[in-house]
Amino acid sequence: MLLGQWLGFLALVLSLYIIWQIRQVLLIVFAAIVLATSLNRLARKIQHRFRLSRGIGTLAAIGIFVTVLGGFFVLIVPPFITQFQELTTTKLPAIVQSSTQWRTSIQAYIPAPLFAYLPDVQDLDRQIQPLLKSVAGQSLTLFSSSLAVVLNLLFMTILTIMLLVQPQAYRQAFVSLFPSFYRRRIDGILTECEVSLGKWVGGALLSMVVVALLSLIGLLALGIPLALAQAILAGLFNFIPNVGPTLSVVLPMAIALMDEPWKAVAIFMIYFAIQQFEGNFLTPYIMSQQVSLLPAITLISQVFFTTFFGFLGLILALPLTVVVKVWINAVLIEDILDRWTQAPDRDRKSGDREVAVDLDLQPLTETEIVMTESERDEASGQSPDRH
Repeated sequence: MLLGQWLGFLALVLSLYIIWQIRQVLLIVFAAIVLATSLNRLARKIQHRFRLSRGIGTLAAIGIFVTVLGGFFVLIVPPFITQFQELTTTKLPAIVQSSTQWRTSIQAYIPAPLFAYLPDVQDLDRQIQPLLKSVAGQSLTLFSSSLAVVLNLLFMTILTIMLLVQPQAYRQAFVSLFPSFYRRRIDGILTECEVSLGKWVGGALLSMVVVALLSLIGLLALGIPLALAQAILAGLFNFIPNVGPTLSVVLPMAIALMDEPWKAVAIFMIYFAIQQFEGNFLTPYIMSQQVSLLPAITLISQVFFTTFFGFLGLILALPLTVVVKVWINAVLIEDILDRWTQAPDRDRKSGDREVAVDLDLQPLTETEIVMTESERDEASGQSPDRH
């Protein structure tokens, strides 16, 4: 390899290393782009619907987003803190006490050899104490992690507003990074990405609304407190594939334990049925209609992005898959593989001439010599028998 090729290879390796080191920042930037794209589509709809200017439409979209976000925190956060404190300070000791009474009462119905295998609450309490101390000792680490999450959210919010104010300027800056002959094509790919992300956001919102409504109906039927807040939380957790539905059932089951234990089992069965309906029928149908993502591709993308990018990669797995799908389909398949044809006819003819020349240079066998003389005699009108 020449010196220039070595330098280019080293520059490529260094670029990949830098990208890997800042991968979390790039994911936050991508999240800001997704959010800005969604708000930009909302701003354009408001602008065309009410015939407003671009600035007023943008402010209206931001106001709607802030209102929805603030309403979520008002509905979810205070009740969650109250219920969690009540669960840990009042109900959990009561549950432990009732389990002790249950163990004593059931002793009369179990044979003595089997009674030793029943769980001992006191032993369980002794095992939990070191865990609680460990959690208390790591409170500073938890606080620092929470502070990092808040700072990342603040950075994403500011970046989203910047991108939303002047989306075309940032788009032109990105397009200018490509060669001039390919810039129009890149602009078309970005438009396709915007449309696909908008469809995905619409499908995800529809799925979240359906899950929230079904959860609300089930919780109201059981008489669970704070049914609306928990239903909204279930819908929002549905945004996180596979992991979110599991997290959404924890709080309502804990609250049900404070009322009647059988309700916790009923909530688990209701949430399990809802998630089976959502995962096997609702989401595949919506996504196939919106962005045409195959279920296997969706699962593989979640595992891949979670492995390399952690929890944030899991949250952004589907929009990342949508964007990657558009770029692979446009650049790799349409621009490269679909145009990759066989050699032109003139190249094949020149190759045939070269083969013919090679055959002409080879010496003739005895049979070929006799056949050639016979053909020459027939061409001259003579018969080989005359000689």
